Amino acid sequence: MDITFKLVTTDKEIELVDQLAHQIWNEHYIPIIGKDQVDYMLDKFQNFKVMKDQLSEGFVYYLIQQNDASVGYIGYKIENQDLFLSKLYLLNAQRGKGQGQQSLRFIFEEARKHQLNGVKLTVNKYNEIAIKAYEKYGFEVVDEVVADIGQGYVMDDFILYKPV
Repeated sequence: MDITFKLVTTDKEIELVDQLAHQIWNEHYIPIIGKDQVDYMLDKFQNFKVMKDQLSEGFVYYLIQQNDASVGYIGYKIENQDLFLSKLYLLNAQRGKGQGQQSLRFIFEEARKHQLNGVKLTVNKYNEIAIKAYEKYGFEVVDEVVADIGQGYVMDDFILYKPV
C-alpha cells in the first residue's frame, strides 16, 4: 500500500504528531523500556512544545499518511553532512506492510536532495524488530551509546549508519 508524506507546518499537525507519538510509544515501547520510562520520554521529548521548538530550530517532521489517514511520522535534522533520522514511527497495525521501507526510501531521497553523505540513526538495543528492518535496508551498526536522560533513565542504543 502506497503512503505519502505530509510536511508538518501547522499547530494542528504538530498536535497530530503528539497524539501519534503517545499511541505508538504506548503500543511498542512498554515491553522494551517499561511504562514509566515511556511516559517520561514522551513528556520530555515528544510533546507539542518540544516539537514546536524543534521545528523552529531546523528539525523537520513529516506525517506518514495512507488514504488521508495519518499512520505514523518521521522526524529528522541535518547534522554535519548527514541526515540524522531521529524518529520513524508507525502504528502497530501498519507494520510489516512495507511502509517502513517506503519511509526509508523517502528519507534517502531527502538526504540526496540536501546532498548529504548518509543517514544516521539510533535504535534501542532491545528493539529487535526495528534493528532487523534497518539492517535489511542496509544500515550497519557503527557504535553504541548509553545516554543519561534524567530521572534515573538511560537510552541504551546502537548507532546505525548507511551512506547515501
